[in-house]
Amino acid sequence: MIPLEWMPPLMFAGLVVFMIIGYPVAFSLAAVGFFFGFLSIEMGYFTMAFMQAIPGRVFGSILSNELLLAIPFFTFMGAILEKCGLAEDMLESMGQLFGPVRGGLGYSTIIVGFILGAITGTVAAQVIAMALITLPVMMRYKYDMRYATGVLAASGTITQLVPPSLVLVVLADQLGRSVGDMYLGAWGPSLMQIALFAAYTYYVTLVKPDALPGVPRTLFGKALLIKCAWGIIPAAVLIFLVLGTIMMGLATPTEAGAMGTIGAIVLAVVRNAPLTRFDRLTFGAGCAAAVIGALIGMVAFKSIPFKIAFTVMFAAIVWLCWRAWQVKELRDLIVQAFQATMRITAMVAFILVGATCFSITFQGVDGNRWVEHLMSSLPGGVWGFLIVVNLFVFFLAFFLDFFEIAFIIIPMLAPVAQKLLTPVVGADAALIWFGVMICVNVQTSFMHPPFGFALFYLRSVAPKEVKSSDIYWGSIPWVLLQLIMVAIVIFVPWTVTVFLDKPSGVDPSKVKIEIQAPPSDDAPPPVFGAPPKN
Repeated sequence: MIPLEWMPPLMFAGLVVFMIIGYPVAFSLAAVGFFFGFLSIEMGYFTMAFMQAIPGRVFGSILSNELLLAIPFFTFMGAILEKCGLAEDMLESMGQLFGPVRGGLGYSTIIVGFILGAITGTVAAQVIAMALITLPVMMRYKYDMRYATGVLAASGTITQLVPPSLVLVVLADQLGRSVGDMYLGAWGPSLMQIALFAAYTYYVTLVKPDALPGVPRTLFGKALLIKCAWGIIPAAVLIFLVLGTIMMGLATPTEAGAMGTIGAIVLAVVRNAPLTRFDRLTFGAGCAAAVIGALIGMVAFKSIPFKIAFTVMFAAIVWLCWRAWQVKELRDLIVQAFQATMRITAMVAFILVGATCFSITFQGVDGNRWVEHLMSSLPGGVWGFLIVVNLFVFFLAFFLDFFEIAFIIIPMLAPVAQKLLTPVVGADAALIWFGVMICVNVQTSFMHPPFGFALFYLRSVAPKEVKSSDIYWGSIPWVLLQLIMVAIVIFVPWTVTVFLDKPSGVDPSKVKIEIQAPPSDDAPPPVFGAPPKN
């Protein structure tokens, strides 16, 4: 008979064996969970009734989880924006603004990566789009190849940290925290990471001035202004639809993802479809109706003029979406986006179901207590725990995708993190700090071998003149910058908590609600007769 305390480490060992064999993670999780579950039933550690929690959690916490609906919406939006030309226009406009400065193309790439991250939340779309546009220009002006490939890959991974990142949505769901708080916590590290990337670019221009030469500007005056507006204004509108509505409390992440998806389709029509005069009038009327409706809503929300304005806007949106389906290129793009969305959503759902089978059995054999004892006994207290966990996640990301880390590892570590981090930042901010820290860490999984997907995406679109060795060596300084960012988040928790709501400081256990006692029975009864005459 296997002792109970051996069961949790044996479950981990079995999972590692399956992954070494190369079996899909979702099915490996389910197989290990069911095998050790039935083994535990046979040994009397729990009964068959305990395993009934698996279908209950699958149908109650996964398939009916509205927050996870944000995943297909953001994925679909990213697939549409990848082909609609927004990234190209933004890169060209930023290149015109910053090009004459040494390292200007690097600065432009970092800024555009940040802005696109605030819209799409997908790495592949950013790396491919930016590489196709910027890398040939960098090669033409003799940019250092290792810097060029490194900044393109690293700027694409910024989207993992910048709200409305899918990583933050999944972490909020697994840690039981609101997505809005997770977004607020991520703003400080994301802005600081942009500053780190820009500082490194400036350092390279000082050490090797010829490695990052300036690029001559080809547009001036009104033409430059129009080019910048055509690239920046659509991005600003999409950022408001997706991120602004969440931060203002106007929409949930799922609703914001749906609005962003419709906005991406409309943007693709306006930028890529042959528009008739009626199409242009419809688009203009829809924009005007949206502005007028927003102004009316500030003073007379849900009034008749407000409803009329937004009815006109909805009619314009419906017409433009129909035009997207009529144009063959856009129709094919929408079909491809649906297919990509279905693949990613199905992958996430299967991993979640497998992780549920594993975690239920793991809890049944006191696995959570085993993890808590293991992590709590580490030397260094809180800081030892954070350093070990981040090193563990960093090396785990060499072999596992983020979704697998989030659904397997994070639920096990969350109770320990809540207990150990509460004395440092408070109970409300503890898991937000922990989640943002993990988010900064898993960025590196896109930049280091063997599964550095950002490097694979870059290799797939880079010209043959670009050596694979330059791509891999060029990523090393940026991975080090990301690790420096992890250290900053660990030892300076203020970077995460600065934008969070301050705790009220009220102890709920000491709150007293005093209700005035009703009048006693000895009080004289009320008199309801006529008032006495003077």
